[in-house]
Amino acid sequence: MAALLGDEADAFFAALLTPGAGLRVNTLRIPPERFAGIAPFDLSPLPYPPDGFVVGESDRPGSHPYHQAGLYYLQDPGAMTVGAVPTLPPNPLVLDLAAAPGGKATHLAARMAGQGVLVANDVNRDRARELAGNLERCGVRNAIVTVETPARLAGAWGGRFDLVVVDAPCSGESMFHKSEAARREWSPDAVAGCARRQVEIVRDAARLVRPGGLLLYATCTFAPEENEGVVADLLRLSDDFQVEPLPDIPGAEAGRPDWVSDAPEPAVAQARRLWPHRTPGAGHFLAALRRGTATQPALPPEPVRDRAAEGEAVALLQRFLDEQLPRLALPPGEVVSAGDELYLLPTGAPPLAGLRVLRPGWWLGTARKGRIDPAHALAMGLQPGEAAATLDLPADSAEAAAYLRGETVRSEGPPGWVVVTVDGFPLGWGKRTGAVVKNHLPKGLRRR
Repeated sequence: MAALLGDEADAFFAALLTPGAGLRVNTLRIPPERFAGIAPFDLSPLPYPPDGFVVGESDRPGSHPYHQAGLYYLQDPGAMTVGAVPTLPPNPLVLDLAAAPGGKATHLAARMAGQGVLVANDVNRDRARELAGNLERCGVRNAIVTVETPARLAGAWGGRFDLVVVDAPCSGESMFHKSEAARREWSPDAVAGCARRQVEIVRDAARLVRPGGLLLYATCTFAPEENEGVVADLLRLSDDFQVEPLPDIPGAEAGRPDWVSDAPEPAVAQARRLWPHRTPGAGHFLAALRRGTATQPALPPEPVRDRAAEGEAVALLQRFLDEQLPRLALPPGEVVSAGDELYLLPTGAPPLAGLRVLRPGWWLGTARKGRIDPAHALAMGLQPGEAAATLDLPADSAEAAAYLRGETVRSEGPPGWVVVTVDGFPLGWGKRTGAVVKNHLPKGLRRR
């Protein structure tokens, strides 16, 4: 890096040690300007994107009830640019190919605003569970979570997605400031290995893009082999893709095709590098590649029919929704089952048969004998006014802290299910018996 950056190297290394902490407002919950008015943190707006902020070093936004209510996602400012730059068509079909832990997937979902279908994938099941939890926390209703390799998805789905995002596994050089493992595991050989893996992933990702669709490639590293080199490989392999100019990102620098080859691909200069000494955050790389339209037609979406939920379970679910959520209008979709669990598969979803699927849509509940146990995801996906009964707690109250610890909360009122909220934003379910609301927050989300 010293050789590549020359006189800027000292500033780069100094900035890399102390990047600003980022907070991106979840616009599915609240507009950025309204959040800035209620946030109990020291916030400074980012020049890009409009929903991003730098948060004060002494603040602890991850421990605030607003975080568990999904009002924001803690994310590096550079990483925020990936979800912000693509222009989305109406009702888009979007695939985040390596989506865990969910920063870019939740950002894309917020930009989609409940329209279309988001498929969020990760090859590792544990990481996919974390991904599903963040989509759930942010109130996303139109996402499917899969646990597959890019090659299997490309073989099953072919070219049907309007947007495919590849936030590729990389050497993570921008994360050296906070990850001892990233520092310890780095070596030139590791960089070369990451580049080989990224080339394979991007080649599979390219097969998933529909004619006229967009492939967005990103990393959180500075190594040219993993950035410009991967983009150049796809351009050499296929004349079906062209690098597309990105929107203006303040402080971003053009890609450097001269850093990777004796015969560089000049178009790679339209990629963008975000350096920590030029832009807020730890740094990023991104490139947009548009697939040509003079190829085979895009494949139409195919709904899943072989997993439709049974009539009795659907009737139980409908009765629960009528009684507990009388003002909820379910988004377009089909109720499907995975064992006893019931999901709303969004209209326009790609076929799921034969694939490893963790969440085939918005998790609504679990069918028990004669009843429905509502899913935490159902509560988190609700909008104000959709629940028949709510228990609203102030963010700074002892009751909110008690609920987040998994404790009961005293509250007079009719018996039955209630949606517990903090300043109007959902936290989860409770069930009132007498003057006590029993806690139904999932055990894994309770604070010690």
